[in-house]
Amino acid sequence: MVFKSIFMFLLFTVPFTVIILNILPSWYNLIMWSLMGFGMAGIGLSVMHDGNHGAYSKNSILNKLTGYGLNFVGGYDLCWRIQHNVLHHTYTNIIGMDEDVDAGIILRFSDSQPLKKHHHYQHIYAWFLYGLMSISWIMSKDFIQVIKYNKKNLLSTQNITLKRAIINLILWKAFYFSYIIVLPIFLSPNLGINIGGFFLMHFIAGFFLTTVFLCAHIVDKTDFPLPDNQGVVHKNWYEHQMETTANFSNTKSFFSWFIGGLNYQIEHHLFPTICHVHYYDLSKIVKATAEEYNLPYHSSNTFYSALGHHYQHLKLMGKFAKS
Repeated sequence: MVFKSIFMFLLFTVPFTVIILNILPSWYNLIMWSLMGFGMAGIGLSVMHDGNHGAYSKNSILNKLTGYGLNFVGGYDLCWRIQHNVLHHTYTNIIGMDEDVDAGIILRFSDSQPLKKHHHYQHIYAWFLYGLMSISWIMSKDFIQVIKYNKKNLLSTQNITLKRAIINLILWKAFYFSYIIVLPIFLSPNLGINIGGFFLMHFIAGFFLTTVFLCAHIVDKTDFPLPDNQGVVHKNWYEHQMETTANFSNTKSFFSWFIGGLNYQIEHHLFPTICHVHYYDLSKIVKATAEEYNLPYHSSNTFYSALGHHYQHLKLMGKFAKS
């Protein structure tokens, strides 16, 4: 984990250093921004994710510090913990509760969501929108969520007041935009290339982060359970996780290493406070137990096939019923 953390931060900071020091010809800076996009995704998937789950280390201070990796690349750890840890991990794939699977009216992921005419083409345009995820997060979503979570009394789950949350959010955003935008403007003459590179970095990171997540939950294998009239889902929580989550590419590959073991999403959801370096070994036990109790264990052989399952689900959710 220590080696991986250093690697991911270097993948982000070394190209940035090259940019602000004007070491390469201007157009090569786009390559540097692209590398930063992968570094940004790596920090999110392999470092901050474990930190904010309390899974990076037994040391709570180290977990907090690695969780700040999200803030370093433009996000806000408080909003992420509420949206992901509290809502997504508790109410997985339940539309209206799990914000990680809620794209408003732009995309339709479940039969319980209204079907609009534009959804018929979502399997085509969705892929571009995925690349805008992190840009949306840093520009507006964090601010909207802080206010919304306060109204829902969710800030209290993180032991913080609205005033403190807003102050922290503003300070972190000021820090991020100061070094990622202002610093290159003052130290590098390539304003247009650097602005374009900034958006390229976020598009690469956003696309990578979004597709890894969606292939674990929004595929044609997983369920989208609905509560009854009293708002209750009549399922054992562990069984619910097995039915709403899917694995892919379950090998000890570089890809698995890079994405923080999140191809073992079933194991992560069952044991979110266990460090991801254990998921490969843990998956053998979980799969055998699922077979023993006749529970689903959704898994695709490769990431490419998982993308195919996501594509098919988008297409299915966008189809109009025949008259």
